[in-house]
Amino acid sequence: MNKQTTFFIKRAFDIAFAGTLILLISPLLLLVSLAIRLDSKGPIFYYSYRVGQNYKIFKFYKFRSMRTDADQLVDQMKHLNQYQAEDQKQLEEFELTRHTIAYHSDEPMVIKDTKYADVNRFEDHKSQDNSNSFVKFKNDPRITRVGRFIRNTSIDELPQLFNILKGDMSVVGNRPLPLYEAEKLTTDNRVGRFLGPAGLTGLWQVTERGKDNVDPENRVKLDIEYAKNYSLWMDLKILIKTPIAALQHENV
Repeated sequence: MNKQTTFFIKRAFDIAFAGTLILLISPLLLLVSLAIRLDSKGPIFYYSYRVGQNYKIFKFYKFRSMRTDADQLVDQMKHLNQYQAEDQKQLEEFELTRHTIAYHSDEPMVIKDTKYADVNRFEDHKSQDNSNSFVKFKNDPRITRVGRFIRNTSIDELPQLFNILKGDMSVVGNRPLPLYEAEKLTTDNRVGRFLGPAGLTGLWQVTERGKDNVDPENRVKLDIEYAKNYSLWMDLKILIKTPIAALQHENV
């Protein structure tokens, strides 16, 4: 079966699956909405801009599971990132003075505001930073009480059924990424993960989700594998495994 035929069958399945499921679980959607409203201040739904297939950017919907200032806290919590390399070092910077400008050797340097750094060390640091493309916190303090339950049971993902109806996503595919993560995966050996459809569940979710020792490189490899080889049969196998993977015990 060629990719075009697969696409049309996959799209028809997506519409039927998402539409039917929304009707069946509508009481649950209302109950969760009420619980979120009573648990903490803020909107019931949360959206962020995500990058999907062919680098398409769209609004990605979830039930709100975090504090309303969660996005602003990411920079303050980078040291807790589980994907962060254990041996990552800070870039060595020096004060930029007139003496430095006048007597610096011919070796190239990178200048930022009143600081400078050796260009080779800067490139090494940039490469090191790009290796940590994903962000994940264990026992994330930004999560609300209701939020922790709906995240551990993946109920917070249910509003993405509306993304599927709109055509932003498929039921099965690679997870659409936040802009700050996606921009780090545009190198030749990584950008292939964006050739596959964005999905509610996918190959990485049913094989690696919930593990303590997460590996960002392995996640990219799994995404590329799906993008190159996805088929209706592969989607069916992933769907069958998804309920078990969704009922995880780790706070992610």
